[in-house]
Amino acid sequence: MDMTNQNDKGIKIGEYVKAEVRSGQYVGELIEINGPRALVKVLAVLKHPEQGDLHNPYNPDVPMFHERRALSYTEKTTVLLRDVLPYAGSVPEYGASLKAAAEAEVAALDRLHRWAAKALEQMQQLQKEYK
Repeated sequence: MDMTNQNDKGIKIGEYVKAEVRSGQYVGELIEINGPRALVKVLAVLKHPEQGDLHNPYNPDVPMFHERRALSYTEKTTVLLRDVLPYAGSVPEYGASLKAAAEAEVAALDRLHRWAAKALEQMQQLQKEYK
């Protein structure tokens, strides 16, 4: 098998793939395979990258709170082959997919924020009862 055109996952150059890159997920075109890495051209955003320090998740008190932008349309990125899967669905339009992914991430963060506020309120009530 020619490793420059296909890998053990059966993905071939030119095919659509789903790739995970720095906590984001993208649909892209497989451009090149080079050993354990693949070059992917981004065509759509499935999941917006998370914000903050990935090594200290959900901790706002870190020295560097990272801002992660989604990869751009047709941006080429190197991805480990283990983070690349075949993609069989239709490829969404980039702008619409970016907007939907950002909205989904904001909704998830809002839900987490509301959960944290309610949990804090209950814990403060329990602290009063424990005295």
